Amino acid sequence: MSENKKEVKQEKDYSKYFQSTFKAPSLKEARRRRKNTIQYLNDFSIPEDMKSIGQGKQFMIQTYGCQMNEHDTEVMAGILSEMGYTATENPEVADVILLNTCAIRENAENRVFGEIGHLKTMKRDRPDFILGICGCMAQEESVINTILQKHPQVDLIFGTHNIHRLPQLLKEALFSKEMVMEVWSKEGDIVENLPKVRNGNIRGWVNIMYGCDKFCTYCIVPYTRGKERSRHPKEIIEEVRSLARQGYKEITLLGQNVNAYGKDLKELENYGLGDLMDEIRKIDIPRVRFTTSHPRDFDDRLIEVLAKGGNLVEHIHLPVQSGNSDILKIMGRSYTRERYLELFHKIKKAIPHASFTTDIIVGFPNETDEQFEDTMSLVKECEFDGAYTFIYSPRAGTPAAKMEDNIPMEVKKERLHRLNKLVNEFALKKNSQLYGEVVEVLVEGTSKKNSDVLSGHTRTNKVVNFRGPKSLIGELVNVRITETKTWSLTGEMVKEASVVNE
Repeated sequence: MSENKKEVKQEKDYSKYFQSTFKAPSLKEARRRRKNTIQYLNDFSIPEDMKSIGQGKQFMIQTYGCQMNEHDTEVMAGILSEMGYTATENPEVADVILLNTCAIRENAENRVFGEIGHLKTMKRDRPDFILGICGCMAQEESVINTILQKHPQVDLIFGTHNIHRLPQLLKEALFSKEMVMEVWSKEGDIVENLPKVRNGNIRGWVNIMYGCDKFCTYCIVPYTRGKERSRHPKEIIEEVRSLARQGYKEITLLGQNVNAYGKDLKELENYGLGDLMDEIRKIDIPRVRFTTSHPRDFDDRLIEVLAKGGNLVEHIHLPVQSGNSDILKIMGRSYTRERYLELFHKIKKAIPHASFTTDIIVGFPNETDEQFEDTMSLVKECEFDGAYTFIYSPRAGTPAAKMEDNIPMEVKKERLHRLNKLVNEFALKKNSQLYGEVVEVLVEGTSKKNSDVLSGHTRTNKVVNFRGPKSLIGELVNVRITETKTWSLTGEMVKEASVVNE
């Protein structure tokens, strides 16, 4: 059966599928899709004939990429659990293996293809287990073509908008002799009441919106995650309240462009992320974060609410990508260096003890040495607590991929090395300022390096390691900092002390 299945997969012609579903990036189409009606679906349920299909069977989901992918995994785990499956971390015994993929960076894509290749032998030995590819990579034409040509062992491919259809798609994969594929559909829907199996009960992810309409020229996300669409505030607030009742200590509000929240809610005039967070601020949960924001949409109302403090933590992730206005323009970022710095200092003035992190790309097409120096000078002015830094790599289908990638790799690497050295200097400087201070730490578990050491994060998102009983996991603990490193802090627990505003 498995050999016939492979033959059918190889012979099946998907050319018509791509003609009708795949569209290259188009700003004209992007503007048009914003007018599409968003459907809110609250009728999710497992089909009767699939409610017990997983009894006695196990599933494994391997997750790549961002917090949004992690949250998608929680939803898929919830759906599979309601179908009777139980989770396993051992691929050798899994009846369903899903690779939840990321398309942001080329190395993430290479890792996924490496894993698909690794599973090929196992598929040959156990042809009846279902191998599925989902997430952002599943919505790239080049990826699908590669799978069709080189990886016929894959049974199921579905996109980020199709997660709620997992029971139906899995049924097809189980009983069909052909590869099952469903992507690029239902781009404008929001599906509520999906089951979730969350990872632990200390920190929780809460999606408040989906998609992105910014169309930065280097980014594939608007095409894999679809148009911007916001959940209704009442649904979000109820989910946060439910997590508070379950004892969660921290929640992170998620969105590809989280501070664009509410722009599409026509029935709620001028209701944005600041208004939502002002309501969530009143819920009895110790910490509330949000990610990822875009400088263009970081408005005064949001700054005003964040400055109120309380359970709204003092950590701002504000991606800049480049410190040069000309590069920002060809990146399609919709702000200048001057506008970014104006916003940065406005937030810092309103929330003096906030920590700031950012994202930076080096070696974007046509970036000169002088333009890179503008990035270095911006980092020096902002003194970020940390930064995610990347060498530019073209993503097929994006406008930037059509530009000549004319910066030699050795130049890119040299710039990245210099940038990272500077970022590390400021990270260490900021951490060193906490020496001897008492900070509040949410204990999330034990250190990866030493199971006898507890580890957690401060309100400003700094990692702190200290010794204490494992019974403290899930609790908020005061810790005096006794050692500072570039990317972490070491301390000792104190029973009573006033906590520093970090």
